[in-house]
Formats: sequence, C-alpha cells, structure tokens
Amino acid sequence: MSTTSRMSTTAVERRTVARIAERTGPSRRTVQRAPARGSAERRLARVGWLYASPALTVVAAVTLFPILFSVVLSFSEVRLSYGGFRIDGFTTGNYTALLHSSEWFASLAFTIGFTLVTVVLELALGTAAALVLERLGAARGWILAVLLLPWAMINVVAAQLWGYLYNGTYGLVSWAIEALGGGEPAILGRPVPAMAAMVVADVWKTTPFVAIIVLAGLMQIPRDVYEAAEIDGSGPWTTFWRVTLPQLRPILAIAVLFRTLQAFGVFDLPFVLTQGGPGTATQSLAILGYKTLFQNLSIGPGAAVATSTAALVMGCCLLFLRAFRAQVAEGGR
Repeated sequence: MSTTSRMSTTAVERRTVARIAERTGPSRRTVQRAPARGSAERRLARVGWLYASPALTVVAAVTLFPILFSVVLSFSEVRLSYGGFRIDGFTTGNYTALLHSSEWFASLAFTIGFTLVTVVLELALGTAAALVLERLGAARGWILAVLLLPWAMINVVAAQLWGYLYNGTYGLVSWAIEALGGGEPAILGRPVPAMAAMVVADVWKTTPFVAIIVLAGLMQIPRDVYEAAEIDGSGPWTTFWRVTLPQLRPILAIAVLFRTLQAFGVFDLPFVLTQGGPGTATQSLAILGYKTLFQNLSIGPGAAVATSTAALVMGCCLLFLRAFRAQVAEGGR
C-alpha cells in the first residue's frame, strides 16, 4: 500500500507540475515579447523628439541662451566700448555690491510687500466673486464677459488709464478726494499713497483672473457633498470652511503660484505710473534691473539684479509646487 500511495503521489505531483508549466508558459512568452514592445516605444519616442526638435531649438535660442548668458554676465567684469562690450574677467563683485546696496534691499522690500498685499487681496476678492458667479443662472456668461474686460486689457494701457485717474490736475480719483475734504491730493507724489494706488490698480486688473480659476474649481465640486453637509445641519459659513475651502486648496495653490510669479516681476505698472518714485519708494526689482542695465549701462551689476530676481522667483515657484503636491496628495487620501 505504501508503494502504491507513493506512486499515486508522484503522479499527482507530475500532473501539478505540468499544469503549472502550462499556465506559466504564456507569461514567459509574454515576457520574451516585452523587449519588442519597449523598443517600439523607444523608437516612437525618438521620432517624437525628432519632430519636436525644431520648436525646442527655437525655445532654447530665445529663452535658455539669454538666461544662461545673463548668469555669465552677472559673474563678469564687463567693459563698454564703441564696438559693444567685452568681458575682462570673472568676479563675484557684482553680487557683493548687490548685498551691500541699500537700493537693492529697498526694491526687494517693495516687491515682497506689493506681492503679499496684492495676492492676498486678489485671492479673497476673486474667491468671493467666484462664489457669487457660481450661483448665477443665465446671466453668468454676460457677467463673466464684463468681468474679464480688465484682465484682457494690455498692462501698459491699464496703467496709463489709472495714471489719468490719479492725475493731480484732472484725475477723477484726485477730484473725488478733494471734493470729500481730503485736501489737495498728491496720490503719486507721496510714497504711501503711491503704493496704495498701485495695489488698487493691480487688484482691479488681476482679480478676474483669480475669480475664473476659482470658479473652475467650484464647478468641479460634486453637488452631493453639499447635500450631505446640508443634511448634517451645516450652515453656509461652516460649509464654506469645512467643505468648499478644503476642496479648493489645489486650485487656490495654482492661483497663488501664478499671481506670485506675476506680481514679483511687476514692471509696467510702477514704470508707467511713477517711474519707481517718489524717489525709490515704488521701485521694484524689475525696474532696478532695467535702470541699472539700460540707463546706467552697468551690465554686470544689472545682470546680477536680474539673476537674483530670477533666483528668488524660482525659489518661490519651487515652494509653491511642493505645497501644491502636498495638497494634491492630501486630497487623494
């Protein structure tokens, strides 16, 4: 009996091994065919890069090369001549002078303050406008069209328009301040009113951009979430803070990212309204770089200002992208 049982066990094991071999055979053949599919994908990728190479070359020529050349100039001793300029050597003196320049720190302080104030105001007003637009019916399209008019206006044109409004002789805003007993207005001639005037002009122009982004996020929130909150007895204010705002975190992060990058590089608004004045009260880093490069013809220090500004913007961008990934990961969980 033992011999018979061992023979039956061996037969069962052989049949089991044969079945396993039948099941694993196709997978082995599939594994063997995988390199063929991988090579086809790599071939398609090479073809794609080949077709995209002309556009990538143009992009590199008009963006990457100037950026890299500016970085080189920022570490160079540049001498002007009748035929152009020449590089006499490399130095870190441009950045040393930058770190000891009170004008650079004043421009940095104005740029950071302008960015923080405008982004916070635009985020609050844009979110409020988006909440109102979400509840509109057939009139939403018309109101959106009117709302987008400031954003569609060219920056220089919008700045010139506000310059007319702030003019001390015939400006409507100046006339209103004087009529209300505010005395003789000099909005753009004093540091604090000039800064406030620029904040108002920038908020007026770019709040619609934030509103459109937030509205797109609101339209993506499922309705059943609000229905569940209403069933649980949540009021409007609680629903906004506990339901709407958490759902909008990734969208708000995108809006803050775009607006921070744009506000930190502000140039046209203060350049048209005050030329960076009175004194250097409204001089941004972009205007400082422009004056250093093109008015003072100091190529090395001007390139150092531009490079330092780009580095600060890149650092802000990386921080916001990290926060955005964290918000997306939290939303996925």
